[in-house]
Amino acid sequence: MKTKLRILLVENHVDTRESLRMLMELCGHVVLGVGTMQEALERLESEDWDVLLSDIGLPDGSGWELMTRARPHHAPYAIAMSGYGMKADRERSLAVGYQHHLVKPMAPEQIEHILETVHPADAPGS
Repeated sequence: MKTKLRILLVENHVDTRESLRMLMELCGHVVLGVGTMQEALERLESEDWDVLLSDIGLPDGSGWELMTRARPHHAPYAIAMSGYGMKADRERSLAVGYQHHLVKPMAPEQIEHILETVHPADAPGS
């Protein structure tokens, strides 16, 4: 049986956010989608999440800034997604705490495969 994860999805493009939310919910996960860094910070501080899946380009900051400001509240497992795919962008994502940097457009299978490797019981503090 697949692990049911609590996922905070941060994506300002509404259609992309809804498509990703539906995809992950079809896989059995609980997903909340928000559109700004500020909304994400508020949700990270008030609720427990297994996974943070965040766009890098947000209207009120960046996914990199989100990770920096969210410490120690961010989810134990974090995935960046962006249209930026240069080596420096990927390295910056890893440096601020993301475990993966996916380049848009990404195949749904990429996200599904990564989520299959996440185990909430292995996360710090569980």
